[in-house]
Amino acid sequence: MGEPEEQELLHLLRNPLTKEKGLRLLIETYQQRLYQLIRRMVISHDDTDEILQLIFIKVWKGIPGFRGDSGLYTWIYRIAIHEVLNFLNQKKKRAWINDKIVMPGNKDDVWIGFTGDELQKKLLEAMQLLPEKQRAVFNLRYFEEIPYEQLAVITGTSVGALKASYHLAVKKIQEYFLNH
Repeated sequence: MGEPEEQELLHLLRNPLTKEKGLRLLIETYQQRLYQLIRRMVISHDDTDEILQLIFIKVWKGIPGFRGDSGLYTWIYRIAIHEVLNFLNQKKKRAWINDKIVMPGNKDDVWIGFTGDELQKKLLEAMQLLPEKQRAVFNLRYFEEIPYEQLAVITGTSVGALKASYHLAVKKIQEYFLNH
């Protein structure tokens, strides 16, 4: 089954008789892509699942107020990035409370899409050293190949600032590769 069109999904979600079918289709359509995006940012499978559930709850509750100023896909990714950044900020605060900084996730945590290849491992380690927003921009641009214009809508940041952030992320990752 191909991906349902956004308008079809919205129609199903907004109709009281078909809203549950619409939710199932929405989850089927976006769950895997969102999972991969979140997992690259937080590493832990359990944390990823928790954030994914929060995202779908927020989308479900927010559908009645969705105006369609941006595409459904863009709106969902905006919610996802917001939730991931909130999670990472909370985790960082908890780490400081314990008088130490803790890298997100567990290095022994194996995730789908990660083959254990040394280059992948190095890229993942380098990404974890990026500031959260920069990591989000890098993930969305590099892995999801989202155009800067759409990234601007998702993140609420100007195209110029996104390009600069992505460029800095790439430079930091390159430096990490040269030094490790």
